Amino acid sequence: MRAIYMKEMRTYFNSPVAYVVIGLFLLLASIFFIPNLTYQYGIFNDNLSTMGYLLVFLVPILTMRLISEDRKSGADVLLITSPVRLSDIVMGKYLAAFSVFLVMTALTLIYPLVLVFFGAPFTAELIGGYIGFILLGASFIAVGIFTSAITENQIIAAVVGIVSLLVMWLADAIAGLVPGFGATVLNWFSLLSRYESFNKGILALGPVIYYLTFIAVFLFTTIMVIEKRRWSRG
Repeated sequence: MRAIYMKEMRTYFNSPVAYVVIGLFLLLASIFFIPNLTYQYGIFNDNLSTMGYLLVFLVPILTMRLISEDRKSGADVLLITSPVRLSDIVMGKYLAAFSVFLVMTALTLIYPLVLVFFGAPFTAELIGGYIGFILLGASFIAVGIFTSAITENQIIAAVVGIVSLLVMWLADAIAGLVPGFGATVLNWFSLLSRYESFNKGILALGPVIYYLTFIAVFLFTTIMVIEKRRWSRG
């Protein structure tokens, strides 16, 4: 897992992918941050929600090549026929994307630090907001690596990832239009409703368990997709 993690990290930072995603994210986040300079500090948590929405479009770009590129180049044959555990392969790739995401997140700390420098208070809402933001991003990455596993085309992986995350982001609104079991399913996939409690500074165990379970389910499903190909190659 460590070897795969290091390989993916080198790939990210030896190519424009990580720099473009991080740069675009910071550019857009900075644009949305500017109004905070004239308003109260608490509004920055609204920026975290906006930054979460940006992840809907940027995370699939970050993850689209993780597995699909290996399938297209044929490198996946070496991986899935090797004695390396599939869980190590998937976790190595997942942790690499998550590490890039953490770099993005760490760079955004400059925004609240600027506000604190100008006299704004340091609140529990900010801490809760960032914890929720990290869990939200980790969940998005799990979905992104899954969509990368189901196709060898990076563009398709990115588009399917964006559409999937957008549906999950809007799940609460869509659930109101769907009766019965469909609404229940959409509510389970609603990542935003759990995030709101963090954004209010409420650190409850339930949402944390939900996000960790969500991540585990998608990583397990990704492993099963690759496992199916391993058996088909027999």
